[in-house]
Amino acid sequence: MATETTSSCTGSNLLQPISEIINLPLDQVNFVVCQLFALLTAFWFRLYLHPSKTSPFIRHVVATLLGFYLALFCFGWYALHFLVQSGLTYSIMMFAGLEHMHKLCFIVALGYLSFCQITRVYVFDYGMYSADFTGPMMVITQKITSLAFEIHDGLARKEEQLTPSQRCLAVRRMPSLLEYLSYNCNFMGILAGPTCSYNDYMAFIEGTAYQPRHLETNGKENGKYKHTEPSPKNDIISKLCTCAISLAIFLSVSKLCPVERSIDDKFIASTPFILQVLYLYLSMLATRPKYYFIWTLSDAINNAAGFGFNGYNKDGSPRWDLISNLRILDIEFATSFKMFLDNWNIQTALWLKRVCYERCPINPTAATFLLSAMWHGVYPGYYLTFLTGISMTMAARALRHNIRPYFLGSTTHRSVYDVITWAGTQIAICYTVVPFVLLAVGPSLKFYRSWYYCIHIACLVLVIVLPVKPRHIRIKEEQQQQNSLQGGLTEDHNSHSITDNNCNQKHKAT
Repeated sequence: MATETTSSCTGSNLLQPISEIINLPLDQVNFVVCQLFALLTAFWFRLYLHPSKTSPFIRHVVATLLGFYLALFCFGWYALHFLVQSGLTYSIMMFAGLEHMHKLCFIVALGYLSFCQITRVYVFDYGMYSADFTGPMMVITQKITSLAFEIHDGLARKEEQLTPSQRCLAVRRMPSLLEYLSYNCNFMGILAGPTCSYNDYMAFIEGTAYQPRHLETNGKENGKYKHTEPSPKNDIISKLCTCAISLAIFLSVSKLCPVERSIDDKFIASTPFILQVLYLYLSMLATRPKYYFIWTLSDAINNAAGFGFNGYNKDGSPRWDLISNLRILDIEFATSFKMFLDNWNIQTALWLKRVCYERCPINPTAATFLLSAMWHGVYPGYYLTFLTGISMTMAARALRHNIRPYFLGSTTHRSVYDVITWAGTQIAICYTVVPFVLLAVGPSLKFYRSWYYCIHIACLVLVIVLPVKPRHIRIKEEQQQQNSLQGGLTEDHNSHSITDNNCNQKHKAT
């Protein structure tokens, strides 16, 4: 009887034999199988429930019911938390005043997520670090809070008070309950996201997602692509190949280079420091394919359903990266801390930027890292990582502003600078995220002690010694540089843009 109760709470045990054969936890097997089912369903959804063949109402209903089914299969009755969180915040949106609705939704959504994370970690199973029901709630929290701010921008603020991005993302009418649940819990993103703007999702459901992106930047219709709906086939195949490679690397390499070995007393005592640095890089390199697999598969699922079209490349090929969550090559070859963060978990970075960084009047960098730590969970290692990340960001900014100009004189100098900053960035990232992997305070501090807190000290010295211009001056200078380079770099910039640039394009088109 107890076993039946447990299985009903934690998800289906239908795939238990497969879990035992391949020696992987059942919850992870359920997750992967459900994502593969969602991928196949997404093809059916795009072909047979196309906007030209059925109404938005039917598409909303099917997407929502399938999402709930996948959630129940993976998480059992814990999936009811998704409904409770969505129901509480929708009630606030409907009955609280527009002036403070977004703040109340933010507090309730993040508070309910934190409550579930605390009970899961400290009441039920500390250290359980696999697929769990708070993972989807993290994405739902992003969607709830984003939508709340977008509604506030659209219904409670004047046009001149909004930035171009906020003006485009602003929601001009209150969503119905069905639309709200479909946005939060659709089958394409219920298990692993990624998050997206409400307007983009509604354009996908209603079949208008392709229209703004058939316009040239001068507002004229592009006849070459006007009458054809772009196919995601090539992008899906490419992303599934990336998934297969990532999964194979993770399963074969991750166990050979565990991060925990970095704090083993024998390893620390017998291994030269330079080899410890190299091992840390390799161990962190081995952990990333897990995220590459999850996020790329989620992106492929959305693309298979017809969601994610982001205009055309210069050669006329369609781009399906509207809600992509990472750019692997830019991550692995990042030459700055910011470049790494900008290409890792992209949609979460955009969410943090839109709901916190752009709106926080006091020390937005620290506030953004704190929100990121709270959103990720209650393990102390998360807070150590993001506190370290604040100092890393400030030091990297100071170093870049003061040192980089000396290396811009020639191609050789720039190449040397890129190599040095690449190595420094990779080491800094690995050093920063060790507590994120180890989770607990004791092991994390033991690692930092084995390194004599050297990078912490270096960051402190750089921040104190090297001057950095105030934020409003930096923003003004960056805008001037962007305006001066806009003509020559427009296409290259667009190839690395996500929703913010789509907003700008739509704004111009209208």
